[in-house]
Amino acid sequence: MNHKIAVIGQGYVGLPLALEFAKHYPVFGFDINQNRVDELNNGEDHTLEADLQLLNDVLHQAKTTVFSKGYKATSSLDEIKEANIYIVTVPTPIDRFNSPDLTPLLKASKMLGGIIKKGDIVIYESTVYPGCTEEDCVPILEAESGLKLNRDFYAGYSPERIVPGDKIRTLTTIMKVTSGSTPEIAEIIDQLYKKIITAGTHKAPNIKVAEASKAIENAQRDVNISFVNELALIFDRVGIDTNDVLEAAGTKFNFLKYKPGLVGGHCISVDPYYLAHKATQLGYHPQVILSGRRVNDMMASFIAGKVVKLMIQKGLGIKDANALILGVTFKENCPDVRNTKVVDIYQELKQFGLKVDVWDPWANQEEVKHEYGVETINELIPGKKYDVILLAVAHKEFLALDYNDLKKENAVVFDVKAILDRGLVDSRL
Repeated sequence: MNHKIAVIGQGYVGLPLALEFAKHYPVFGFDINQNRVDELNNGEDHTLEADLQLLNDVLHQAKTTVFSKGYKATSSLDEIKEANIYIVTVPTPIDRFNSPDLTPLLKASKMLGGIIKKGDIVIYESTVYPGCTEEDCVPILEAESGLKLNRDFYAGYSPERIVPGDKIRTLTTIMKVTSGSTPEIAEIIDQLYKKIITAGTHKAPNIKVAEASKAIENAQRDVNISFVNELALIFDRVGIDTNDVLEAAGTKFNFLKYKPGLVGGHCISVDPYYLAHKATQLGYHPQVILSGRRVNDMMASFIAGKVVKLMIQKGLGIKDANALILGVTFKENCPDVRNTKVVDIYQELKQFGLKVDVWDPWANQEEVKHEYGVETINELIPGKKYDVILLAVAHKEFLALDYNDLKKENAVVFDVKAILDRGLVDSRL
């Protein structure tokens, strides 16, 4: 089969995937954001996920050959009609009620339904609950195209496993789960991914199994982190350091070394709600999964409250006190601000009456303002000293700061990530 691929969505997931496939096949990177398309065609990537050398190489290949391989970003449906494999990598967020928001996924399905042809394959990578591909997406593809699944076109599911900011565990080095709507198509899809995944593939017996595997990967991590977060809440009352306890317990060979912290991002804080949604639809109300979510979602409030208690213990005034939050992305050394819980700390401290500056050398200021309504500072203000310094993200830049130069004499320093010198901080998570 002569594959011509269109990857729908050119974000953290879609772009690295498109670039790897472009080494072997002609690939269209489709995105509805024209600014993003222009950026990529100019060989630039603000997400910092792309290998820029590879991006420019595959862009060049597409321009200098008859497009037998290479990459082109586009927002044109007419161009991607040439493809015979469509891979959907659009976001699947949750709404304010923690219910799955399938809007981007269903819109992408409707769009593809208008252009797919007989023999085409549509593969979904977006995180969903078991059954979503066949029960929600395929009916839209069929209705819009007039084609029938497994007679005229085919479907597959291969969950994304991208780790934003990780330059060691990249797309090609993480085993890929694959699946298809028929055994024959499952094999074609599996062989397609084997072309780029050096770590190998695992062909699931059906699409629902592949969907479920993605959901439980992150639900498991969420529950494990919620356990150590609950320990942090307990040990705070006991008056001992959680990290000291974990270090001692970690000397046992089979102890899992999870650490307490904020749980945000595009997967761990979202996927459990997708699994819970499906379970509830089937008449089962999950206990462990949702209890873990409740614990993790309350950590920002706990941290803000702890900071205020420390201020009171030091005799500091709360109202109009100057606070500095270091970091707003959901993880270190990465510009990704999706579902960051640092914003929740910011809002809590503001409600207590503090004046809060947020500085993050990795985050895009306009994106933070657009997504959360939070004005960040683009650099530390010379000479300004703070009553509270809260290190929220373990960016490498924060290790080199002179904290004594930033804080007032009696200031509170709280280390969420437990990376600063113990003698410098008043408390840590």
